Amino acid sequence: MNRIAHVSRKTSETEITVELNLDGEGKGKINTGFKFMDHMLRLLSKHSTTDIMIDATGDLTHHIIEDIGISLGECFHKALGDKKGINRYGSALIPMDEALARCVLDFSGRTALILDLDLKDCDMEDVAVEDIKHFFNSFAENAKMNLHIHILYGDDQHHKVEAVFKALALAIKKAKKITSNEIRSTKGIL
Repeated sequence: MNRIAHVSRKTSETEITVELNLDGEGKGKINTGFKFMDHMLRLLSKHSTTDIMIDATGDLTHHIIEDIGISLGECFHKALGDKKGINRYGSALIPMDEALARCVLDFSGRTALILDLDLKDCDMEDVAVEDIKHFFNSFAENAKMNLHIHILYGDDQHHKVEAVFKALALAIKKAKKITSNEIRSTKGIL
C-alpha cells in the first residue's frame, strides 16, 4: 500500500508545497519562513513517524500558516485514501516540562474541532497565538477529521504548544496504523 501524497497550493497570497509519507521514519524537511512553526512541524513529523516536506512562502504570516494547515490536511486526507485497515482513532497525553496536553482524534471523514489551548494573546516566538489556532482549524477541516486538543495546565507558552504538537503527533501515529483489513465503520466507509 502506497500512503504517500503531494499537494501544491498557489494563490495570489501564498505558494505552498507539501509532501508526506505516512509510512515514513519521521523525517521532516520544513521551511515555512517561521522558526517556531518549523520547529513544531518537525516535532509533528518526528513523533508521528510521518515523513513531511513543507516549503512555504507568501505575503502575510496569517495567510502562510493557514494555507500550510490547509495543504497539510489535504495531504493527510489523500494519503489515508479509503482508510481501509487504519486504527482510525488516536489519543495521547503528553507532558512538556510543567505543561500537559491532550489530543484525541478520529479520521472519520467528518470535521469537528474543539480547541482549549489556554494561551495568552501574545506572539509565540515569531508566530501569533491566533495563527496557531487557525493552523489547527485549517488542518482538521482539510484532513476531514475530528480533532480535540486541550492544554490541561502549564505556565510556559512555548511548552504548552510544544506539548500540543507532540500529542497530535502521537495521536496521528496511533490512528494511521494499519491494524486490520477492514474499514472501521459500521457504514463501511469513512
